[in-house]
Order: sequence, then C-alpha cells, then structure tokens
Amino acid sequence: MTTKISDPNASDLTTDDYIVIGLATCFYKEDGEVHQIEVIEPIPSAALEAIVKGIPTSYKFVYGTTLGSILNGDQLLLPDGFPDSAQFADEFLTRAFSAVRTYKRRTSAQALIPVGTTKTNLNYSTERKRILNAARVVNKEDNVKQHSHTHQVL
Repeated sequence: MTTKISDPNASDLTTDDYIVIGLATCFYKEDGEVHQIEVIEPIPSAALEAIVKGIPTSYKFVYGTTLGSILNGDQLLLPDGFPDSAQFADEFLTRAFSAVRTYKRRTSAQALIPVGTTKTNLNYSTERKRILNAARVVNKEDNVKQHSHTHQVL
C-alpha cells in the first residue's frame, strides 16, 4: 500500500519510492587523532552510476530499497544487513528525499540495483580519507603569487 510521506518537505514522495543507501567508511578528527566510523548515506542516481562504473569509493556496499523501509513516520529504521554500530549521516532525511527525487527523474538508474538487492563488488578504497569534520584553514602561503607586471600598465 502506498502511503504519502508526512514530512512537509516531501509531500510529493511516498513510502514505495525507490532509494539507494550505502555504508560508507568515513573518518572523524578529534584531538589530533583520526577515528574511523561507518555512516549510512543516501546515494543519488548520478553518484550510483559512477560507483557502479568502478570509480574508487568509500562505500563498502550499497543497497536498493524503498523509502518506507527506512522511514517510519519521522523515525529512521536501521536496514537489515547494516551493522548496529553504523550511524545515519547528518541531514539524512533531507538528503534521502533529494536522492529519491533523482531516481524518480532518472528511472533507468533503478535497474542498477533492484529493490532488496545489495551490491558489494565495488571499487572500495579509503586511500583518500573522507574526514567529516575537517576544517579548512587558509593561510598566507595559500595565496597565489602573481607576476610583478600583472597589475601594471605597460
């Protein structure tokens, strides 16, 4: 039975709408040390297409499902096969609603991972670490040095 999502930002979505979620290996920097964590994230259709083509990814696996199987009212449900230690990404609901809309617009992407299917043979790599709380500090050495004649009229 199709049920509309009660969230005011998702009035166009139903519980039967398709979504792909993945288990990503991310890192968190605290007191100069880097800690590894597992994060459940919604994956938009364009990102899924790139992942399936074999680009290096921090996702251990991806899972095709419906919005209703991970959402009960405004409460998030841990899908089967995901570890209990995994946490949902920041802004998960907003990102999930956005991801669902990408699959509604590009329905051919739904065939890449059918509902109830898990894809594990990804090009998994943590060589480029995804640090979630990284702060970009800009300093004087980051400035681009310009040629001395750049701002002169010759």
